[in-house]
Amino acid sequence: MADAKINTSNPDVPKTRKAFVPLENNPEVMSSLVHKLGLSPTLCFHDVFSIDDPELLAFVPRPATALLLVFPVSNSYETHRLKEDADKEVYEGKGTSEPVVWYKQTIRNACGLIGILHAVSNGSAKDFITPGSDLQKLIQDAYPLAPVERADLLYNSQALESAHHSAASQGQSNAPDAQDDIDLHYVCFVKDETNNLWEMDGRRKGPINRGQLDADDVLSEKALDLGVRLFLKREAEAGGGELRFSLISLAPSLD
Repeated sequence: MADAKINTSNPDVPKTRKAFVPLENNPEVMSSLVHKLGLSPTLCFHDVFSIDDPELLAFVPRPATALLLVFPVSNSYETHRLKEDADKEVYEGKGTSEPVVWYKQTIRNACGLIGILHAVSNGSAKDFITPGSDLQKLIQDAYPLAPVERADLLYNSQALESAHHSAASQGQSNAPDAQDDIDLHYVCFVKDETNNLWEMDGRRKGPINRGQLDADDVLSEKALDLGVRLFLKREAEAGGGELRFSLISLAPSLD
């Protein structure tokens, strides 16, 4: 069962919990996972090679329904997380009381999986889920549950574990062991039905509203300014240099 009391000073999953082999930071691997679960192949993940060069951005299919920011957890990030979360209540949203579906991470080395689930469970991506699929059932069952019970659902899902295991074995690099300590972390940015941009992170107290957008997608200038660019600027200033990161979008397939 998931831990009922969330440790906000140390949000990492205890070593006694179930651990997954970390997913490779690879759009093809991520796409394979969600397609196996039941997302239509008309949507898939894509590398975003620049957030400032218009020519490189033009190669990314649009509209982008979600962004996955992948970065190494740093002291500055942990300091900011603690400061920003200090006065927040632990999130208890569920069903119609929540604007976005948020998942608390209780499986070790599964932050990539949690980020992917945030991407496909929210915004317009929900419209591309195959009826009757494992993914539809998982989200349907998760929707009315409070965060602790929802985390239990993910923890005990055989369909989710099977799809993750299959995807984790497809990477191009040698996969680390499930019990290894991994410093890379995934944060997802999604837009809700009322055009609010949300930062979704299974290590936080809950989802974070980053501001109101226009009708544009999550790769629009305003969305990048409120989300990814602000995140990277803060990290660069705190760390005294440029942050190493990757960015992946969920958007229409090229085929």
